[in-house]
Amino acid sequence: MSTLLFSLGRWSYRHPWRVLVSWVLLLSLAGGGALAFMKGTDNAFSIPGTEAQEGIQLLERTFPQASGTSAQIVIVADDGDVVTEEPYTGAIADTVTAFGDLDGVLAVTDPFDDMVSGLVSDDERAAIVRLQFDGQAIDVSEETTQALRDISADVRDELPAGAQVALGGDLFGTSIPTLSIIEAVGVLIALFVLIVTFRSIAVAWFPLVSALIGVGLAIALIYAATAFTLISSTAPMLAIMLGLAVGIDYALFIVARHQDQVRAGVEPEESAARATGTAGSAVVFAGMTVLIALIGLAFAGIPFLTVMGIAAAAAVAIAVAVAVTLTPALLGFSRGRVVGWPRRARRTPKSDETDAAAPAPRPVRRGFAQRWVTLVTRHPVVTTVAVVVGLGVVAVPAASLSLALPNAGVQPPSSEARQAYDLSAEHFGPGSNGPLIMTGTIVTSTDPLTLMTDIGDEIAEMPGVAEVALATPNETADTGLVQIVPETAPDDPATADLVRELRAQHDRLLDEYGVDLKVTGFTAVGIDISDRLGAALVPFGLFVVGLSLILLTIVFRSIWVPVTAAAGYLLSVAASFGVVAAVFEWGWFADLLHVARTGPVISFMPIILMGVLFGLAMDYQVFLVSRMREDYVHTRRDRAGRAERHTAVGAVRSGFTASARVVTAAAVIMFAVFAAFVPEGDSSIKPIALGLAAGIAIDAFLVRMTLVPAVMALLGEKAWWMPRWLERRLPHFDIEGEAVERELSTAHWPERPAAVAGEGVTLTADAGRRGEITLFQDCTFRVDDGGTLLVDGERRAARAFALMVAGRITPDDGLLRVAGHLLPGRAAWVRSHVSVALLDAGDDPMRALHDALSGSPRLIVLDGLDALPSEHRDEAARLLRTAAESLRERSGDPRAALTVVASGHADGGARAVLAAAGRPEPTLLMLSDRPASPTPDADAASDRIAESKALA
Repeated sequence: MSTLLFSLGRWSYRHPWRVLVSWVLLLSLAGGGALAFMKGTDNAFSIPGTEAQEGIQLLERTFPQASGTSAQIVIVADDGDVVTEEPYTGAIADTVTAFGDLDGVLAVTDPFDDMVSGLVSDDERAAIVRLQFDGQAIDVSEETTQALRDISADVRDELPAGAQVALGGDLFGTSIPTLSIIEAVGVLIALFVLIVTFRSIAVAWFPLVSALIGVGLAIALIYAATAFTLISSTAPMLAIMLGLAVGIDYALFIVARHQDQVRAGVEPEESAARATGTAGSAVVFAGMTVLIALIGLAFAGIPFLTVMGIAAAAAVAIAVAVAVTLTPALLGFSRGRVVGWPRRARRTPKSDETDAAAPAPRPVRRGFAQRWVTLVTRHPVVTTVAVVVGLGVVAVPAASLSLALPNAGVQPPSSEARQAYDLSAEHFGPGSNGPLIMTGTIVTSTDPLTLMTDIGDEIAEMPGVAEVALATPNETADTGLVQIVPETAPDDPATADLVRELRAQHDRLLDEYGVDLKVTGFTAVGIDISDRLGAALVPFGLFVVGLSLILLTIVFRSIWVPVTAAAGYLLSVAASFGVVAAVFEWGWFADLLHVARTGPVISFMPIILMGVLFGLAMDYQVFLVSRMREDYVHTRRDRAGRAERHTAVGAVRSGFTASARVVTAAAVIMFAVFAAFVPEGDSSIKPIALGLAAGIAIDAFLVRMTLVPAVMALLGEKAWWMPRWLERRLPHFDIEGEAVERELSTAHWPERPAAVAGEGVTLTADAGRRGEITLFQDCTFRVDDGGTLLVDGERRAARAFALMVAGRITPDDGLLRVAGHLLPGRAAWVRSHVSVALLDAGDDPMRALHDALSGSPRLIVLDGLDALPSEHRDEAARLLRTAAESLRERSGDPRAALTVVASGHADGGARAVLAAAGRPEPTLLMLSDRPASPTPDADAASDRIAESKALA
């Protein structure tokens, strides 16, 4: 990955206009597609497989008047007036008629209808006119919605000045998130942080431009996708938050590495390529963790949440792609002008020129990062206890966190839907804003009216039920409906308890009345979604924590580092939940943060916060700890005891100091972007944004930059321990660009180009309880273009060597370059360009040889050449001669020559076949058979070839 990104970064740097125009063109095409095809986002929530959803589907088939979305207008008379007298009765009658004439309206409920109860308040000061639409909220046209508002305004004008009229209901219960000027403040803060970090105004714009282009493309694609699937209105805003935050941060990491390298004297083009290959590798890994976590939202089994996770994941994926291509391109525009203004030099006291001796140099002042990590690692026990206890205290409010879908009650007081919600709660009780529906098939009943009346009367006696507003069969008398008004608000936990109690009566009501009743309605759907999300938190948490353990074990080749990282992540999540609960449940700082109403937070806040925070936490863990590991590996001494522990702690301090500046800037930027969505954010986005902002601050500054260094100082060298057998079986992620650094350091090796060259190459295998065995060790060899290398040695070792040259197995040590490409960094290229034929591994060796030579390769690896039967050797020689001639013809270069690496005994048939093929005298490599190593047996060699290092 790092070598591929290195080449991509160099190409982007050299062709900045092509890259920039390509991204702008993509943005334009996506924007045009969005304008042409988008159908708008969906505010409806559904969850297949739940009782509430099954009930809605039943109503859609048999009782459409009650299955769609609804709206209502609340009319409150002036002081001293009642709605049962003129002019209110006339205005209400006109309103009922006007509503009934609108397109898409199935039914309008007159509050004065004798068949309906509960729509006129007990003191007759308020009345509610309810409307039922055909379909869900997304199916109601904008024209119909505007007509509702116009009718509401006309009624308000007709009534006395003191009367109150407000339009609300499920249709207006969820608002569409919009951007405000406050969100732009977060971007400005990010720009300021970038200017301070880079000490350059011009360079500071690079991450911002990259992020804005990436976010624009992601949002355009999301809106274009609405033509094919339903997307929640919250999804675009979530994608904007994440796309901005990670887009700025990912570009920041690359630009910061480039700037440091240019300041150190690296040529700008080389530096841009190296920064893309090193920091870009970490960016790709960090982006992958966020992607996996967001796609993991599908664990909840809720379609709209899955789509939301995919939309946000698309924004992150685009941010990664833009960072590793557009960022080096922007650096290509600036060339070497990225150093920024110099730091202000410190004043030193002037010395007297007549003094015999120069004044003593002033001690170098340590930066804050160095002083902080020194303090933390000097008192690791105190630091660890303080952070864990402190975050535990912050997490206490999380115990009272309750979840619900958003409704009009959490909208700002200026919203008409909120006003209707409050008026309805004031005059009809809080349960009037969230009626429940029980429905079932009554086709076997001979007296459906009496049946539904009896069921309604029995339900009305249940605790928590304020009244039964309606209990009736449909027109065909095959389905019954009971509309229940709870005593409590839709998002009150007591309402959820009532739903569970109603469902608990299912069997008894079925036995008594013979009706299979289901509890449904908008409120019941929200309760089912909250319950499903709550149940999904534990498996999703196990998935995320398990994933972090696996990924970090692979990255850091350590057991304790992943455990520490996962434990820190859990602390961050718990503390973030605590902050959200303290604000939205307990009301702390609610007015300051413009929280419209305290109470339950949106149901999918916890699972989204867990997923996003996981990816971002792994971001900081990788950038901080990878530098610590690098310093530890480079400075470790082969001594035990105190010296070794000193090395481990020193690596923690130096690695922290080297990376703290960039991580701090990244965390501040993310905090600013997320926090900007809190004061004026939509009620759905506000708790998510607050949780993410708090989580970033807690995880970056308290966990990654305080707790992790302290724990690693406690562990010392044990922090990097891993069983040898496990390390060998794990794949290798080059997130810090080790392959790039290795290629740069060996760019002039070998001095003379060769088709295949090796120096000190060693390959080992795990023999289980016998320990580790050496297949071959310290092999040095080379073969020029068109030459032949004949490898002689123990059979399994020779095959392993052949597969290693073909890029299928990774060497344990030494340098190996094949066709000009250094292994293992360029193994992907070698595997696709170097053919390999295992002549003794199948029933038809000649077919294997023919397939390997097809396509005129420049280099072919033949294993088991001496095992060919005598009757096939002449044919093998002919195929090799033909391949060499074909290579020259196809390439048009008469000097093109086929290079052959073959394994076989020098005194066997291999040499004869090569000679018959007209090959030059082969270079002979005898694989060393060292007495210190056991003779490799068949099982060990087979395991070595089949284990994770075998890339084919």
